[in-house]
Amino acid sequence: MSVNLTSASELLSRWFHIQTGYVKSSLLIPPAQDRLALQQVFQTLNARSCPQSYNFHLHTRRSDGQLEPDEVMQQVMEIGLKGLAITDHHTTQGYKEAQHWLDQWKQNHPELANTAPQLWTGAEINAQLLGVDVHILGYAFDPDAACLQPYLQGDTTFLRTEAYYAENVIAAIQEAGGLAVLAHPARYRRPVNEVITEAARLGMDGIEVYYAYRHTIPWLPTAEIVNPVKQLTDSYGLLNTCGTDTHGRDVLLRT
Repeated sequence: MSVNLTSASELLSRWFHIQTGYVKSSLLIPPAQDRLALQQVFQTLNARSCPQSYNFHLHTRRSDGQLEPDEVMQQVMEIGLKGLAITDHHTTQGYKEAQHWLDQWKQNHPELANTAPQLWTGAEINAQLLGVDVHILGYAFDPDAACLQPYLQGDTTFLRTEAYYAENVIAAIQEAGGLAVLAHPARYRRPVNEVITEAARLGMDGIEVYYAYRHTIPWLPTAEIVNPVKQLTDSYGLLNTCGTDTHGRDVLLRT
């Protein structure tokens, strides 16, 4: 007898949300908040996955980017991305506008709906780890969860409170049903091995391993940094993610 894998995946996803308290009235999880599906994607990523297949670090004009959310979506549609997340700083407004655009596009092109990329919720949040400021990427969370609201007001007033500590940011993202990922670990004022070790100790889900630390054209992960980062990340059993960290007018580039 054949097994319906889609149904099995949905049941597992529902079980997770029931266990963590995120139960919708219909027991259905919005695709943008499907943590298990995103985790499965993260487990397949490699140095060639970004930016032509996936991109999990993009900014819009709703924080410090130069593209409107609909312009981001138009570009990723032209590229043919399979999945992405808009990770504006301390706001999900860009994600919400992009999701609305994508929903409208699917309604207007029902015959092509299955070819559209999967858009997950996302945000980039400042946090203090080992006494320095770091950035934590949250994915597949409920953007309306009360525990995340201090971080999603479009400002950094929370930096003066205990909410700023990395362990509290991680806990809030996970309590909202999402995955917490440390962004560009080699860009901070502490050795990368110390940063990743502490991130793992605090329960971080993953590390943004594939990152262009140099502004190369085309976008390419910086191998001499990425390779040791991946080895360390793998040693802690953390997820590996990728993203361009686009702030400019081209989602295929960092700036």
